Amino acid sequence: MKLDKVSSNPKRWYDDACGTALAMELVGERWSLLIVRELMFGARRFGEIKAGLSGISANVLTQRLDGLERAGILSKRRLPSPANVQVYELTEWGYQSETAIQELGRWAVRSPAHDPSLPLSPASLMMSFRTMIDRHAAAERPMTVSLEVTGEPFVARVDARGIAVERGIVSAADLRLTGATTAFAAVIYGGAPAEGLLTVDGDKALFDRFRTLFPLPAKIATP
Repeated sequence: MKLDKVSSNPKRWYDDACGTALAMELVGERWSLLIVRELMFGARRFGEIKAGLSGISANVLTQRLDGLERAGILSKRRLPSPANVQVYELTEWGYQSETAIQELGRWAVRSPAHDPSLPLSPASLMMSFRTMIDRHAAAERPMTVSLEVTGEPFVARVDARGIAVERGIVSAADLRLTGATTAFAAVIYGGAPAEGLLTVDGDKALFDRFRTLFPLPAKIATP
């Protein structure tokens, strides 16, 4: 059985004063930045983080969480009874990485290698909405959207500032959408019809507007 190689060497990788070099040392190891992404919408249990990262081992996840905690990017705490479980959450500084994550994502999807049909976690889908939102179009029709994505509930509020997303449910929503992450991606980014993929509860015209709020940037020209 092939074991995952885990790096625990605290020695600097680059010995370089550049902030970009330090950023790579903080979140550049495999899985680290994706762990931050998974925590961007609130505290999560170990198993919940692992479920959102297909292919990561428990050993590697433990090492990465420890490293991010030492760096001051996340912290852990124990929920009170009756839950009485440990959760991980971003620090204030950790949350400030969202802009960088969005810019990296916006830059990377211009590559012809980007395949939106690949699996993605609910948090990844929500981050993609936060990244790709057309703020000018969003300002024209504010709305509150309830989303149940692969069994995980989110609330999205669309307005001139973009789209704010949080975990949870809302009693009053303009739209209620239910489906798997791959179904959402196929409809929103792939242009697939919603019928048979998503359950849409609400005004169809409003849904048609919502699905156009997340245009992908043009691909780069290849040689």
